[in-house]
Amino acid sequence: MKITQERMRRAFGFIPTVTFADGVCHLIGGFGNCGVVETDDGLILFDISMKPLGRKIFRDLREVTNKPIKYIIYSHGHFDHCFGFDPIINEIKEKGWDMPEVIAHENCIRRFEKYRMLDKYHIWLNQQQFASLKNPVEVSAHETLDPTIIIHGNDKYIFEFGGYKFEIYPEWGETDDAIWLWMPEKSVIFAGDLMVSHFPNVGNPYKVQRYPKHWALAMERMMEKNAEYLVPGHGELIEGKEKVKEVLSITAEAMYFVHDEIVKRMNEGKWFEQIFHEMIELFPDKFKNHPYLLPMYGCYEFAIHAVYRLYHGWYDTGNPTDLYPARTSDIAKEFLKVADGIKFLEQAKKNVDQGNLQLALHLLDVIINGSEAENALLLEALTLKSKVLKQKAETETSFIASNIINNGAILLQPKIKELKKKLKSQNH
Repeated sequence: MKITQERMRRAFGFIPTVTFADGVCHLIGGFGNCGVVETDDGLILFDISMKPLGRKIFRDLREVTNKPIKYIIYSHGHFDHCFGFDPIINEIKEKGWDMPEVIAHENCIRRFEKYRMLDKYHIWLNQQQFASLKNPVEVSAHETLDPTIIIHGNDKYIFEFGGYKFEIYPEWGETDDAIWLWMPEKSVIFAGDLMVSHFPNVGNPYKVQRYPKHWALAMERMMEKNAEYLVPGHGELIEGKEKVKEVLSITAEAMYFVHDEIVKRMNEGKWFEQIFHEMIELFPDKFKNHPYLLPMYGCYEFAIHAVYRLYHGWYDTGNPTDLYPARTSDIAKEFLKVADGIKFLEQAKKNVDQGNLQLALHLLDVIINGSEAENALLLEALTLKSKVLKQKAETETSFIASNIINNGAILLQPKIKELKKKLKSQNH
C-alpha cells in the first residue's frame, strides 16, 4: 500500500479536532495527540503533546471548551506526550485555579530522571531522529510537570470524576511506563503510544529496549473491553467496535509474529544476520499491506532488532573476529593494501547501476575509512556515498530511518566541500 504525504500528515496528527461519545470526548491532533474528557466538574486530559505544539493544543482545546483542567494523565514519559504544559500553567495562574492532579506510572518519574542525567545526549539524539522537522526538537527534562498521583508496578488505578468511572492499566510496549485509560460509560479507550496507527515504534535505533510481546498482550487486554472508540497516541480516532477490534487484533498478531518467529530461530542456534534476513523474506503480506501497519515511523526491520536484543547480548555474529574488533579505519587500510581504491570505487559504481545501494555503501566505506591521502579518489567516494544515501532516503518510508540516512548525507557535505577546496588550491 502506497504511503502518501497526506497519509503521513494525518498519521502524525495534522487532523482537525474530533468530538465523539455524545459530545463528552474530544481528540485534539498533534505530534502526540491530546485526548479530552469533558465533564460538568471539569476536564481530564490524556497527554498534552510536546512543548513546541503546546500552544496549538491549548488553543484547539479552548475552542471546544473553557472548563478548568482537573486531571492530566501521561500515557508515558516521552517528550511528545507530556511536555506541552506551559499554556496550561499560565492559564491556571491567570485565573487563580487549583493545579490539576497529574497521573503517571512510577517508571515515568524514573524516565524524567534519566532524561535529566542524559540531557545533552537526548537533545542531540532528538535532533537526529527528528531532523526533517522545520523546527529543531529541544526539550529540557529539567522542566517537567511532575506526577502527583503515581501508579506502581502492575496495579490498576480506578477513580471517579464528573459522574464517570475511569480505569487506568499499566503496560509495557514502546516504553516500560505506558498506561492506557478505559472509560466504560462511554466505551472509550485512550491508548497513548500503545496504538500509533502505523507499525509500532518497537526497536527504535536510537532508543532503549521496547517490548513486542508485552505490546501484543496489551492489545489483547484492550480487546476485552469491546470499546466503541479508541484514541491513539498518533493518528485519527478509531471508531466502531469491529474497527477497534480489528486494528488491535492485527497489531497484536504482528507483534506476536515477529516475537515468536525470532525466538524460534534463536532456539535453533541461529545468529542475528541469518535471523534478520530470514525474517525479511517471510514477512506476511497481510501485515505488509495493512493500513495500520505501514512503516511510516517505526518498521518491521526495527522490530527484529528489538526482539533479538531483548534476549541476547551484544555479541550477535557468532564470529570470534567480532569479539575484540579492530578499528574500522585499520581494517579498511588493510583492504586497500590488497586492492587499490580505484577497484573498490569501480565495483561500487557497478552496484549502484544494478540497484544494490547497500553493497555500494559498504564498498565506498572502505575508501572513505581507509584513505590516508586526501585526493580525488576520496572526493569521488564521498560524493557518490552522499548521492547513494540521498537516493535511499527518498525511497525509505520510515520517518526514523529516512532521517538517519539523510543525516548521513548531510554530514558528508562539509567534508566534500572542504576537500574540493583543498584539491582546487593544490591544482593552482
